[in-house]
Amino acid sequence: MSWQSQLRGDSVSWLLEAEDPGVRYLALRDLVGLSDDDAELKSARKRAHKEGPVANVLSRMKEEGYWARAGTGYGPKYKSTVWALLLLAQLGAKVTEEKRIKKACDYLLDHALLVGGQFSAMTNASPSGTIDCLQGNLLWSLMELGYDDPRLRSAYEWMARTTTGEGVASMKDKHAPVRYYAGKCGPNFACGANNKLPCAWGGCKVMLAFGKLPVKQRTPLIKRAIQQGVDFFFSVDPVTAEYPNGWAAKPSGNWWKFGFPVFYVTDILQITEALASLGFAKDKRLANTIQFILEKQDEQGRWLMEYDYTGKTWQSYGKPKTPNKWVTLRALRVLKAAA
Repeated sequence: MSWQSQLRGDSVSWLLEAEDPGVRYLALRDLVGLSDDDAELKSARKRAHKEGPVANVLSRMKEEGYWARAGTGYGPKYKSTVWALLLLAQLGAKVTEEKRIKKACDYLLDHALLVGGQFSAMTNASPSGTIDCLQGNLLWSLMELGYDDPRLRSAYEWMARTTTGEGVASMKDKHAPVRYYAGKCGPNFACGANNKLPCAWGGCKVMLAFGKLPVKQRTPLIKRAIQQGVDFFFSVDPVTAEYPNGWAAKPSGNWWKFGFPVFYVTDILQITEALASLGFAKDKRLANTIQFILEKQDEQGRWLMEYDYTGKTWQSYGKPKTPNKWVTLRALRVLKAAA
């Protein structure tokens, strides 16, 4: 049975419409399954980089390789270097298509990646500025963009070690060579912003980044970190999002609002994307989540824009509460993987 038989309408043809070159390129790649050397895909990829959202984001880049403000690039949200690269990755941009992307990636590593492997959100590039959502988002983005640099190994090492806790001292041990900090405060995705409890938002970004790392590059430590993350996300039925809530009495309602782009606020769909990238799309423990995703489609097999950043970044990616091509693309990818 084709995965498309679960759809209430032909949403794939909708995504392939020529008027939206960015979505069309990714649909050809991820849903139709054209190979990288296919002539039609090459043409679509080139057009996606020359027109539409990718070109718009790149047009805002400073000549030196940053957006909005020089330095580590976390602020201002959501128009600085961190968010621009995360957005470009979600839009399907590639370093092989546009030399400015590599320049921006080089700039980020030169200014925000520390010798200990941490990406810092602090303007002074302090290691205390490390946090799971930032670390995972940036590693996923850099890998998705096709960027390669030996320094990424230390970033993956830090992310894995601080997930398992192996060889990492308490945040109170300020003289230890490797320790936790106020934000990244403990193993298993513990975060100061989540009342020092495991943060599923941050953990989801970490798992996405691990999913981008080729299997042959996964060290025993990274494999242990991945398994710990899988155990965490399957410790409850993911569709319930009943993960530690910090100071809140119940999970954030944003878990069940699908959107585009996805920055640090996380949805159920992204948990599924992360677990699917690690080979768990067909796992029976995801069955209820897959069913939830299916039930959110409209009568034409399309998904609505329920969480957006209109007015906070350079352009709108669709009207709220209306069928959205980018959100539909996200949903169809996981449904294809789970079929």
